[in-house]
Amino acid sequence: MQTIFSGVQPSGTPTIGNYIGAIQNFVNLQDEYDCYYCIVDLHAITVPQDRLKLREQIRSLAALYFAAGIDADKSTTFIQSEVSAHAEAAWLVQCNVSVGELERMTQYKDKSSKQEMISAGLLTYPPLMVADIILYNAHLVPVGEDQKQHLELTRDFVERFNNRFGQGNDLLVLPDPYIPSKQSGGRIMSLNDPYSKMSKSAKSPKSYISMLDDPSSIQKKIRSAVTDSGQGISYDSDKRPAIANLLTIFSAFSSKSIDELVDKYRDAGNAQFKDDLADTIIATLEPLQKRYYELLNSEELDNYLDQGADKARRTADKTLNKMKNAVGLGRKRRK
Repeated sequence: MQTIFSGVQPSGTPTIGNYIGAIQNFVNLQDEYDCYYCIVDLHAITVPQDRLKLREQIRSLAALYFAAGIDADKSTTFIQSEVSAHAEAAWLVQCNVSVGELERMTQYKDKSSKQEMISAGLLTYPPLMVADIILYNAHLVPVGEDQKQHLELTRDFVERFNNRFGQGNDLLVLPDPYIPSKQSGGRIMSLNDPYSKMSKSAKSPKSYISMLDDPSSIQKKIRSAVTDSGQGISYDSDKRPAIANLLTIFSAFSSKSIDELVDKYRDAGNAQFKDDLADTIIATLEPLQKRYYELLNSEELDNYLDQGADKARRTADKTLNKMKNAVGLGRKRRK
């Protein structure tokens, strides 16, 4: 069975775009792969954080993972900072990548231009991301378009490390990207701008639906979502991107294909289509939210995270020790 690794930052409540593009896929993938799902809290502190809010968001994201259907017995779900091998392996990665490679990272350029104090961690967090992936011998990494550059850095590092220290052996697994298609929900767009990705950091709350939004808010946001000119419901991502986006969301929440939805609503008005879409989203999120609040106030969540951290440490430590031995760190153990 191949291994998949993915990490999500605890930076606020995920949107339905995050749910469709990431969390829903996590649930579906766990029956086919050996999955490691990490809450990457070390990545979050590359920018200033309120410590109490950060702890709350870490726990909240974990609860949403499990409430959405991630099974603690099928997948290894854990908090990054609870597995110290991540930070240690990141140092080995940093010593084998160049400053030039890190300065070329698009996200570093974007974020550093918006901050007065640029932390060293903002520059060097891609090596931590590389460490996240290689520690679990990941064959596939679900990534969005904005993360492809980091996976390319991972692949460059693995090839470099294996060539330099492998002595003809592949010490580390070379990962490949796992990128869902746009039509299958790989990129969900804003409700009020079909040319911008849905984001929880958007200025207008009407542009996104949070996984914890109540039914009334969901109905209002869907009813106010922009649509395109033209009659009826049809899928055309170029000419009718707003309706195409709503169809993609509808398909993800209803388990019906876009073609089936187009056949059903071809002659329907936008109002009926939107009302049914809102009802479908609510039907999925209401039981998920109920389970989320149950987990948030129970020891069950901590037990799941303890279990995940224990398994993650065992796997990560094996890879880390192999890397340390390859570069000559530590004492040679007596037999």
